[in-house]
Amino acid sequence: MSFGVHIPFIEHLGFELLDFEGGTSTVRYQPRPEHLNIFGKVHGGVLMTLMDTTMAQAARSVQPDHGAVTIEMKTSFFSPAAGSAALQAKGRLMHRSRSMAFVEATVYDAQGQACAHATGTFKYAPLDAKKPDA
Repeated sequence: MSFGVHIPFIEHLGFELLDFEGGTSTVRYQPRPEHLNIFGKVHGGVLMTLMDTTMAQAARSVQPDHGAVTIEMKTSFFSPAAGSAALQAKGRLMHRSRSMAFVEATVYDAQGQACAHATGTFKYAPLDAKKPDA
């Protein structure tokens, strides 16, 4: 399944969109060696990007003609994510207004254990309003 928009950084990380409907999203991620920290675990910044992307997709799933721009994000890390097995992030739209979305996401390891959780606030923006590449 395609993200429906060109996001070079997400393509670089290799994220795969598995679910995108009704206020939910699921994104799969296979860690690569260059995405690990000094302990051989997935870098926290990659996990945050995974949850940010998953939350934005959950928000967009009810309004796919708009992008979702991160306003704020709070993250909690529960346990390290091994650097060799695929991870899945699941997102859920908790509430929305005309212009804002309140969303959550959790990253799960291959055993189904939660590794990290985030909540975020996103602002909807029409996709036609994006700026051309400079």
